[in-house]
Amino acid sequence: MRNMFKAALAATLIVSAPIMVQAETIIRVTLQLPETHSLGQNWIAFKDIVEEKSGGELTVQLFPSAQLYKDKEVPEAVGTGAVEAGSAFLGRFTGAVPAVDVVNLPFFFRDEDHLRAAVATGSPMRNILDAAVLEETGAKVLWWQAFGRNVYLSNGSAIRTPADLKDQKVRTYGKVIGWTVEALGGAPTLMSGSKQFLAYQQGAVDVGMTGASAVKSRKLHEVMDHMTLSYDSAIEFVAVMNNDFFESLSPKHQQIILEAAAEVEQQLRDAIYAEEDATIDEMRGLMTVVDLTDEERQQWIEATSSVSQRFVDDAGDTAAEVISAVSGM
Repeated sequence: MRNMFKAALAATLIVSAPIMVQAETIIRVTLQLPETHSLGQNWIAFKDIVEEKSGGELTVQLFPSAQLYKDKEVPEAVGTGAVEAGSAFLGRFTGAVPAVDVVNLPFFFRDEDHLRAAVATGSPMRNILDAAVLEETGAKVLWWQAFGRNVYLSNGSAIRTPADLKDQKVRTYGKVIGWTVEALGGAPTLMSGSKQFLAYQQGAVDVGMTGASAVKSRKLHEVMDHMTLSYDSAIEFVAVMNNDFFESLSPKHQQIILEAAAEVEQQLRDAIYAEEDATIDEMRGLMTVVDLTDEERQQWIEATSSVSQRFVDDAGDTAAEVISAVSGM
């Protein structure tokens, strides 16, 4: 009887013992653009990979269209842990790390292959800049999000050489970009992307600067009739995560996040450049698309050669280190 009692008691304890279930970890992500945008789709791909590989232990919640924070607020929000992760224009980090503006140096990247190599995870440039962003802001860079390459827009006549920009009022989106315009003889006017259409329509500026894909998405071809494929700089966003939050995750979950980041980073860059090519082909039927000749491009390169030194003088040793690292690739 005693043995039967012990067996029954043991069975009862097994049945009634609490089942240990891995607690769900929620990762909130603040986005500036809608989920339908390529950057939003990029995060959806990340979400799908992370949730599947973690078996639902990690849940990614997306808050698009600046529901939580505006673009300029993202570095601080993520760095302080107010939100776990988010995307922001790389230029938003220049206040803490001026050297990130290196991607806006004119003709710094020789061609698409050089650009891809320079911005790839683990590259000398990425190692320097990602570490600086983490140290200065507390935000860990998971991956860089390609947005496209810079082009110029104009009305009436095409922009082909620096002489065409002399005394022209040019829409810009950053300090280094503004220096480029000054070197080309123009007058820079800082303006957010959302204000471009009306500014061009109303003639508030003479010349526009933007990513090639934005010409279609923002319908800028309706208010500008020439597009010059200068491709003089890269437009990059970054996907970041609060580092304290990342470090609190298990090694298994950290690895899932890093592997997903590497996968979606390459997916987006491939998609963006393919989208650029497709957009430009489409725009050729709606506006004049100017492909610079080698001779014309060399004029631009020579006219803007002073910008790199101005950048180093302003941004310091880290900027010089980055330029040296990329130039040697």
